[in-house]
Amino acid sequence: MPKLQGFEFWSRTLRGARHVVAPMVDQSELAWRLLSRRHGAQLCYTPMLHAQVFVRDANYRKENLYCEVCPEDRPLIVQFCANDPEVFVQAALLAQDYCDAIDLNLGCPQMIAKRGHYGAFLQDEWDLLQRMILLAHEKLSVPVTCKIRVFPEIDKTVRYAQMLEKAGCQLLTVHGRTKEQKGPLSGAASWEHIKAVRKAVAIPVFANGNIQCLQDVERCLRDTGVQGVMSAEGNLHNPALFEGRSPAVWELAEEYLDIVREHPCPLSYVRAHLFKLWHHTLQVHQELREELAKVKTLEGIAAVSQELKLRCQEEISRQEGVKPTGDLPFHWICQPYIRPGPREGSKEKAGVRSKRALEEEECGAEVLSKNKQKKQLRNPHKTFDPSLKPKYAKCDQCGNPKGNRCVFSLCRGCCKKRASKETADCPGHGLLFKTKLEKSLAWKEAQPELQEPQPAAPGTPGGFSEVMGSALA
Repeated sequence: MPKLQGFEFWSRTLRGARHVVAPMVDQSELAWRLLSRRHGAQLCYTPMLHAQVFVRDANYRKENLYCEVCPEDRPLIVQFCANDPEVFVQAALLAQDYCDAIDLNLGCPQMIAKRGHYGAFLQDEWDLLQRMILLAHEKLSVPVTCKIRVFPEIDKTVRYAQMLEKAGCQLLTVHGRTKEQKGPLSGAASWEHIKAVRKAVAIPVFANGNIQCLQDVERCLRDTGVQGVMSAEGNLHNPALFEGRSPAVWELAEEYLDIVREHPCPLSYVRAHLFKLWHHTLQVHQELREELAKVKTLEGIAAVSQELKLRCQEEISRQEGVKPTGDLPFHWICQPYIRPGPREGSKEKAGVRSKRALEEEECGAEVLSKNKQKKQLRNPHKTFDPSLKPKYAKCDQCGNPKGNRCVFSLCRGCCKKRASKETADCPGHGLLFKTKLEKSLAWKEAQPELQEPQPAAPGTPGGFSEVMGSALA
């Protein structure tokens, strides 16, 4: 049977999916996908998988895809990050029997993507992307799709999308933000970019960005003309978003935990999902936030969730007939999290404290990273203020801190190479090559048997070969 393409692929294989759960690292695992499908999601993506690791590591394939398969989890698209056509295709060939399409991640804006040279940091390398998509389109038995971010210019974004379509992309997901728009700088996604792409290509387009409720989904479909709408953070805070419901948090939390018992996943994934679901309630009951962070078992996480449920129900019984005040509805209802902008981050809304504000309250004005907070607990008398740390002189060759007493002004590694090469001492690093050499020469001079043999006297056997020759004769 020939491979379906474009709109035929979307309508028949993907069953005309309009409600789509985004690929999310460590967050869109099988248990979460099944929960989302129960509540209106029609298509799901796997978390982003690293193509090179997927090719070389059988355990990685098993843990992230082969054991994450069940009949209820279809249609399914597997997403890879890659920057090499051959590696991308090898990974896709190993995955294609377990999914309905292979997606190339061209949208990840994080620093790890910049270091690894993938995601949105490939969006200027059009020749490479053409080769990757073209080769995958030729070799795979399933369609290849792409998820991209936009350029600031609409016309360049349109040309980018048309290039991917021409190379063989059969479905395009457009996140309406640039790669610089992330974290507190996210801002609003541009549906104008998405609308322009939809008009310019002849393949299905999914829109991503600004989706917090079902009304946003319907408005996006209407305003942009896309075939489907993808949700990431909106889905994490309310898996029933596509149903148009905002149920009590504990309803979906308990259902998710039941699915995890049937389809286990790493505890870190479960904890992260519970933090998202209970986000607003945990700002009210901060001690349970700390408890949720500490528990080491699935049942421990379930117990914290149950305690949160009981506290919310007690609060409900005390507030019967009371309407919510301010911008925030009752905190125990599944609802979106509005990420504060760069100017809003320092301001606290009435009655609501942001996650950053809570961290500042715990750690003081100077917020430390989580790793430094742990080190501070182990070493309470040690200072972690970067402004108080001494500035180290750098090695002349590699830039690492040099030894304080190094005679060459080098770090230990560079000093060792130079001292060894020149048989020179460096007392600062304790490298005394010259002394060892002198001792070795003195020892050799003191051993007469190690000295070179003298020429044999006339009439005497001349050496080992001559002695052996006469013996054999």
